[in-house]
Amino acid sequence: MSRSNPRSSVRNTARETGRYVVSTTLGEAVQAFVPHALPPGKTPLALDGLAELNRQAELALAKLSGVSGLVPSVEWLLYSAIRKEALLTSQIEGTQATITDLLNEEAGFSVSNADDVEEVTNYLRAFNWVRDELRKPKGLPISVRMLSEAHRLLLDGVRGSGKQPGELRKSQNWIGGTRPGNAAFVPPPAEHVPGLLSDLERFIHDEQSTLAPLIKVALVHAQFETIHPYLDGNGRIGRLLIGALLEHWKLLPEPLMYLSGYLKQHQMEYYRRLSLMRTEGDWEGWLAFFLEGVAVAANEAERCIIEIASLINADRKKLLAAEKAGPASYRLFELLPMMPRFTIDRVKQELDTTFPTANAAVKVLEDLGIVTETTGQKKNRSYLYQGYVGKLSQ
Repeated sequence: MSRSNPRSSVRNTARETGRYVVSTTLGEAVQAFVPHALPPGKTPLALDGLAELNRQAELALAKLSGVSGLVPSVEWLLYSAIRKEALLTSQIEGTQATITDLLNEEAGFSVSNADDVEEVTNYLRAFNWVRDELRKPKGLPISVRMLSEAHRLLLDGVRGSGKQPGELRKSQNWIGGTRPGNAAFVPPPAEHVPGLLSDLERFIHDEQSTLAPLIKVALVHAQFETIHPYLDGNGRIGRLLIGALLEHWKLLPEPLMYLSGYLKQHQMEYYRRLSLMRTEGDWEGWLAFFLEGVAVAANEAERCIIEIASLINADRKKLLAAEKAGPASYRLFELLPMMPRFTIDRVKQELDTTFPTANAAVKVLEDLGIVTETTGQKKNRSYLYQGYVGKLSQ
């Protein structure tokens, strides 16, 4: 898909997207940007030029929803998709954890970069909490209160835990640079944040809006990042909001897409498009970038699901044809997509069986080349569903 023509064709003339006010912080008077409420008003969005990109993105999401039926349990796919998104969104902010680190930590093994891994697991906690709330009959709606609780979970006990977790900022922040005076962008002063977020809530829940849902998601994310309502964690909460809206507005039945992979790959363009939206009013350029990203990310997620389904089906056939396979090895195999790293003791616990039976079940899968022993030791051995983890690492 072209990354230049759609944007140049929908580019509108410069428009005003907000106003600058003087904010004094750290002894410096700087120009802080206060965005206008959504939707963009005085100059309407040039949406005709975005129609095809929106159609392609919606089609890619529909196809992604369809392929989830290739595996017996959608929970298998959610296990991998949510973890990939958690890793990638954290990596955008500089976290160095990998999928192997995360699986090791979940399996109870020590990891050298425990702080980085904890940031990723905190994101998982925050995202799963948001999903649970949205699915409860009396759960919280998408709101400042919900996002602030997600923010508290995100920063709980990790770097940033001293920056008012769960609370809207009470001081001026800035993006880039070493101080407000040389910052790349200065968000609105703290006293403007509650009102701006109230406006954003109203836009999210405006049932009279005629904008396409994906357009609304893109606008909401950009506005949230412009407001930058917390002292830390704004990028991760803003991208969490994308996933929540995609599911809440039924663009995806489950969060099977990891858009942060595209945003990380095109990180400088991601920031540039947000900046041009603020400084030149180029909403269309940002929207084209976002829609393109959704299509690419959804197609990538679809490809990954097909590959995982093919791998699991091929390995299942090997197991079913094995003479030594029995009920315990069959049951263990069905656990692998959500327990790709394990020990014999873990298998014993999960299958509620004896150690010899668990050991024999693992031996069947090891002999078939489905799982691999990773320590080379005779005691305290651990195993990995290597082919599956390899797919997740791509």
